[in-house]
Amino acid sequence: MPDNSPAPSEVKVYELCTRITSLEEKLLSAIEIINNSQTTMSADVSKIKEAVYNPDKGLYARLRLVEEEKKRSDKITWLILSVMVGTVGAYVISLLQ
Repeated sequence: MPDNSPAPSEVKVYELCTRITSLEEKLLSAIEIINNSQTTMSADVSKIKEAVYNPDKGLYARLRLVEEEKKRSDKITWLILSVMVGTVGAYVISLLQ
């Protein structure tokens, strides 16, 4: 009876080729997932960058507006305070005379 079974080295080569093919498919799938994630992340970073640095509507533009409003508010507060001090001072002087 002739033995038609493959030699042990042929079986190992076939198994290795099958495993390599399987690993190659897994690697390609993982690379595709990473590529999709990187594309999404790049788009998100671009949106964040636009939101922060947009000269008219970005975060820095809003921060500048808040700082300007605070300066105006401080000026008005000092103006009101000095008017009140002047009024009280004038009232005290008028009482002393």
